[in-house]
Amino acid sequence: MNKKVRTARLSIISNTCLIIMKTVVGIMSGSVSIISEAIHSTMDLLASIIAFFSVKISDGPPDEEHPYGHGKFENISGVIEALLIFVAAIWIIYEAVHKILIKYEVENLGLGFIVMFISSVVNFFISRRLYKVAKETDSIALEADALHLKVDVYTSLGVAIGLFLIWITGYHILDPIFAILVALLILRESFILLKTAYSPLLDVKLADEEIDIIKKAIRDKNFGCMAFHQLRTRKAGHLKYVDLHLVVPQDYSVKESHDMCDAIEKEIERMINNIEVTIHVEPCTKSCDDCESYKGKTLPY
Repeated sequence: MNKKVRTARLSIISNTCLIIMKTVVGIMSGSVSIISEAIHSTMDLLASIIAFFSVKISDGPPDEEHPYGHGKFENISGVIEALLIFVAAIWIIYEAVHKILIKYEVENLGLGFIVMFISSVVNFFISRRLYKVAKETDSIALEADALHLKVDVYTSLGVAIGLFLIWITGYHILDPIFAILVALLILRESFILLKTAYSPLLDVKLADEEIDIIKKAIRDKNFGCMAFHQLRTRKAGHLKYVDLHLVVPQDYSVKESHDMCDAIEKEIERMINNIEVTIHVEPCTKSCDDCESYKGKTLPY
């Protein structure tokens, strides 16, 4: 079992335990903010399950039906997770408004505070682990799961602070107000996640920093006189793709052109992980001093 799958499984276990704690204490206290956190954690659990299966599928090798691999399964899972978060936020707002209208009092404030604090601490460490592995493996599914839990850290702390303020002031209306604030944070989270996960489905180009690295690698390995154009990039899950047209001197042999492309591809792959490079060779149609000066010389590869 690879690192991504093990980390996704860890998230499932932690979310399951937190849901049980929050649900029990939420029912005992009648706190809508704690119940809202239980709903949020349920969405986190669904997201973790989706992430678990998506990273298993996305790491599968290309097949006849998916010759470019299964990387975009991670992006699809990210979109689904974002929609789940949106639904959870709307439900929390509905419940909070209902509690404001009927007027109620929260019980077991101390127990609720303890559970929210524990939840915040647990999710802090789990989200850090998820982010670390997500960056190492460039996994959008794990990054989405980490974002879920990161928001849960802040929302759990917010609910804990709300319960503490209720204990000090006696104003129980603070509970649904904090629940609404939690929901607004969750809505913001869903928008960020949807934008991050959906963009690669439209074959958006790689980040400018990565494109600069690719251009530098081409220039460093093209023996000083070759031009390139039609550089295109895209991403599918953790996999990245580059294709370009490379212009070489007319008198280059097939082997010389092939060696040139190999050198460029290896340099790009050395500098950027999980990338596949395709190069189309074109003969130069113009004569210039640079190309003339390289005629007959042995390529340094």
